[in-house]
Amino acid sequence: MPAGLLLAAGAGRRMGGPKALVRLDGEPLVLRAVEVLRAAGCAPLVVVVGAAADEVRLLLPADVTAVEAVDWAEGMGASLRAGLATLREEPDVDAAVVHLVDLPGVTAAAIGRLSALAGPDVLARASYGGRAGHPVLLGRSHWAPVALSATGDAGARGYLAGNPALTLVECGDVAEPDDVDTPEQLARRTSSPLPDAT
Repeated sequence: MPAGLLLAAGAGRRMGGPKALVRLDGEPLVLRAVEVLRAAGCAPLVVVVGAAADEVRLLLPADVTAVEAVDWAEGMGASLRAGLATLREEPDVDAAVVHLVDLPGVTAAAIGRLSALAGPDVLARASYGGRAGHPVLLGRSHWAPVALSATGDAGARGYLAGNPALTLVECGDVAEPDDVDTPEQLARRTSSPLPDAT
């Protein structure tokens, strides 16, 4: 199974605070995302922290590695670079599912579909009705070029765009792609069931 890499370093300016700490149905988004990765069988689990790093660390289970992106304020690219640098030190890991903390509609079933393709040369991402989204599966051979291209808030977007190796994995029947960036979006998010994940 691939590693699980959760990017949770942002300040959440539009939310009014770090989204990792925001609670949905009483549970911090960072814990929800970690448990989805765990339920899909991802291991090891790495969470990139930045804004409110100490507070986020305190929420994480003991078996989860927290990595601080010191330049997190630069954007998602900095978090991605920090996470991939940590995973490069794990010689037995040949792929990683990259997940974002503000996607509570992503399910273990969606991550499982990506994980089934895991291998050192794989490049895949979830799609919803044919539209590319998250999470993303990066085989180890892609980590170095992804890290080189990851700047600002683009993350791996530039590397993935038009890449002939990219496979889209339809997940619209088992997950929802919408992120929560504002208190209003969070308020609209209810605990109504997600699409059937079986």
